[in-house]
Amino acid sequence: MPFQNFSDFKDFDDAKLSEEIVIAKKSLFEMRLKKATRHTFKTHLFKNTKRKVAKLMTIERQRKENKN
Repeated sequence: MPFQNFSDFKDFDDAKLSEEIVIAKKSLFEMRLKKATRHTFKTHLFKNTKRKVAKLMTIERQRKENKN
């Protein structure tokens, strides 16, 4: 998973944005589960996925504020 820029996510429509948030949160949960059960996983993806979720949620919040 390459590190994506904020501007890459701004091009998504609302449905795609919500879908990406769900996918990222699901992968974050799966990584936490792997960590808890001591399975092997790539630890650097925690940081990248958490940042991706934060970026996506920031864009979603900004769009909601602009609609009001």
